[in-house]
Amino acid sequence: MKIYLVGGAVRDTLLNQTVVDKDYMVVGSSVEEMLAQGYQQVGKDFPVFLHPQTQQEYALARTERKTGNGYQGFSCDASKAVTLEDDLLRRDLTINAIAQDEHGTLFDPYNGIADINAKILRHVSAAFVEDPLRVLRVARFAARFHHLGFTIAAETMQLMTDITASGELDHLTPERVWQECDKALASQSPQVFFEVLRQCRALTVLFPEIDALFGVPQPEKWHPEIDTGIHTLLVLQQTSLLTSNKAVRFASLVHDLGKALTPVQDWPKHYGHGQKGLPVIKKLCARIKVPNEYRDLALLVSDQHQNIHNAFELKAETIIKLFDKADLWRKPQRLTDLLVCCHGDIRGRTGFEQALYPQAEYLQQCFQTAAQVDVQTIIAAGFQGAEIKQQLQLKRIQCVNELKFRLALNNQTC
Repeated sequence: MKIYLVGGAVRDTLLNQTVVDKDYMVVGSSVEEMLAQGYQQVGKDFPVFLHPQTQQEYALARTERKTGNGYQGFSCDASKAVTLEDDLLRRDLTINAIAQDEHGTLFDPYNGIADINAKILRHVSAAFVEDPLRVLRVARFAARFHHLGFTIAAETMQLMTDITASGELDHLTPERVWQECDKALASQSPQVFFEVLRQCRALTVLFPEIDALFGVPQPEKWHPEIDTGIHTLLVLQQTSLLTSNKAVRFASLVHDLGKALTPVQDWPKHYGHGQKGLPVIKKLCARIKVPNEYRDLALLVSDQHQNIHNAFELKAETIIKLFDKADLWRKPQRLTDLLVCCHGDIRGRTGFEQALYPQAEYLQQCFQTAAQVDVQTIIAAGFQGAEIKQQLQLKRIQCVNELKFRLALNNQTC
């Protein structure tokens, strides 16, 4: 029996990246031998075991043969006859097909180290096309390593396009699609994930609501990039520079989905696009099983981003209604999340990458002022039932009006 460290741990060490998980491959063993040594089997489709002390994953070397549709349509051979080279051959990318033994010796039969040095994401073999999930995985690696200068080999991109054309993407489960998307949202350059999917024509299959934005024009005065799809990915890019919060990044990605519903005769204007996008966001989130936390923030951003952009023109009543709708009295963090998305929306325009966003500080001031109203004081004054809520609203509006007056007076003085 021979044990090798494989996959991401080896790759990330060679890239001087932080190693999070360690996976091991076992060559020349069997299920019975692993169990006899105290390993606990956890894999159903193929033999994966947990180490009795470290609880790290150890998998028997295996080969796979395509037997059906989708990424689950495989039969597995994990016999003792499977070699190190056999196992590495079935992996997706050459940079993930490097092994290291207990002495630190590297085994690189498919030139993964050369591709790491050349910053190339390249498939290991023609068997790449047998697993449609690899389209998403490669797009995710492209997003993760974009800042290091990695690009996808032309021949690998062609195979990804071939997979899309084959219809195999239709067999991916919503959970796996979202899992890869969520991981991509955590990367340093999540917009690249969607750029790659569009390049291999998978965006229209997996995220048609986003793909529909490309080719839809916006007013050049406010959007020098004009194309809504380009703007959307720029917003995701800029928002990701402002926060690592995946829910906020997702909200920025889908904030303009309603623009795809604008009648052509109304272009390049998009009246009420934030509200038109709400059912589209709900449908997308339901289809790929997006967490409720992500969905709820996305709906708020779509619905309110125009109001937030126009914050200085809003009446105090409208500002308080915005806070109520966002449920900020119970979830104050949402205000920061909303404002980050809106700041990313402004910066996600050609030439506006360094734009300030004074609306954020203003609305934070409004909220802090309104939040100081003490409901107990209202109750102590003798108000009851619905009167309490009414008085609470009135006092919050009064506080915001007083703030607006003070700010206006300061501006005049300056």
